Amino acid sequence: MDSSYAVGDLRVSDAEREPVIQRLQDAYAEGRLDEDEFDLRVHLAMTGRTRKDLAAVLHDLVPAAPARPLAVEAEAVSGEDRMLAAAAHAVAVPTLFVGPLVLMLLSGKRSPYVRRQAAEAVNFQLTLLLVTIATLGVGGVLYAVAWVLSMVAAVFAVSGQTFRYPWILRLVS
Repeated sequence: MDSSYAVGDLRVSDAEREPVIQRLQDAYAEGRLDEDEFDLRVHLAMTGRTRKDLAAVLHDLVPAAPARPLAVEAEAVSGEDRMLAAAAHAVAVPTLFVGPLVLMLLSGKRSPYVRRQAAEAVNFQLTLLLVTIATLGVGGVLYAVAWVLSMVAAVFAVSGQTFRYPWILRLVS
């Protein structure tokens, strides 16, 4: 068995092809490739056998900006900040927007993560309040869903991830 192969001569797997195809899709979306060239390069990437073959498909494209994994964000946020952010979401259940607003004003000054999460909880609760007022109380039924969403947001915050509530007015930033 000959172990003197160059790195470019090593065979590739499907897992190595996927980022190349993703980069081609990005380049196509950016307008760097036309449709025919995109189709050709995707075909070459799918049928390429070695790392050299994959490198040739991307040789003239600007490298993609490295994606920032969620784990990096989670590591940059301290445990105390994650707990305060989770508390901002959880305390909204009994106190509506008052609890998250207090946490945003007190702890948001020292931690941008806590401020973002508390502001998100405030915006969510204010949106629910406005819907309830606009529908003359009928919108209050949404609070049952709000409790579930608040707990989901708290779990995201504890794990250090950013949570954004869908379909809300972002009045506070």
